[in-house]
Amino acid sequence: MQNSMINSSLNIDMMNFSRVFMKQVMFVQVLVGIFFYVNCLMIFTFLKKEMFREDTRYILFAQTLLVDSFLMVFTDVMLLWNYFKYSIHMIPCILICTIVTLVTICSPLTLVAMCLERYVAICMPLRHADISTSRTRLFGFLTIWGISSIAPLFSFIAYLSVVHPSALLSYAVCSVEVMLGEEWQAQTRVLIFQFLFLLMIIIIVFTYVKIMTAARASADNKKSTSKSLRTVILHAFQLFLCIMQFVSPYIEMAFSKKDIYVYAHLKYALFVMFYIAPRCLSPLIYGLRDEKFFYVLKHNALCGFDSSFSNVFRFSNWKIRPH
Repeated sequence: MQNSMINSSLNIDMMNFSRVFMKQVMFVQVLVGIFFYVNCLMIFTFLKKEMFREDTRYILFAQTLLVDSFLMVFTDVMLLWNYFKYSIHMIPCILICTIVTLVTICSPLTLVAMCLERYVAICMPLRHADISTSRTRLFGFLTIWGISSIAPLFSFIAYLSVVHPSALLSYAVCSVEVMLGEEWQAQTRVLIFQFLFLLMIIIIVFTYVKIMTAARASADNKKSTSKSLRTVILHAFQLFLCIMQFVSPYIEMAFSKKDIYVYAHLKYALFVMFYIAPRCLSPLIYGLRDEKFFYVLKHNALCGFDSSFSNVFRFSNWKIRPH
């Protein structure tokens, strides 16, 4: 009788927990859906106007939107796979995990490039046009994607070198951890991430100090300098959240042997804070704070029924200039 009551109580607890976790998963779907729509609208806005497509700052912003949108969608899909315990073939799983790792690193690297662009625009305004050329942009994008590919290529090659060929024909619940079968793989991957993000933090601090120094020394364009300084601070916070997503597995490990309900809620909270939240900040930092971009975005969001839009662009004679 007592065992029956205990089992009944456990079943009720599991049902309540499953109901709560399902609500959390649905909340993530709504959040991802909203920001994916906003990102798509901003990408459309970027492609619509030639003045955005010729400015390095907006081009980097567009890359951030593309990378963050891809990352949001695929991490959300992997969350659903884990929630429903859905197994897929190992070969597409390996490819998905490799690409997800690639864009996970590319996202903060693009933020760093945006901070460097602001540094050049504020601290070297006379050389900004000469430095920010199509050739420099191409070199910058190749550098970003080249550095971003180091960790995923290592994980991909290391996994293929240790796994048995028959394992490639199996099925598993897809996550990045399936490619880290050996401890040395995980440790080397962590070292690569630590080096990359230490380098990024140094660059962020350098650009912040330089722009702050320029803000104090210059009295001509304090509004533009102050805005760039706030942008760098916001990027630093965004980068901090991106870095924390690589620390979160260790936080989860510390609670993995505790209460299963606490562990599940912690895992969900870390996912929202360090995977979803940083992806949601880019539209707020640039899309809504940038006056030119906001006017075009508003016009597109209202499907062209914005009477002030044509007047603004007709009489203001906006030109691309450092902010």
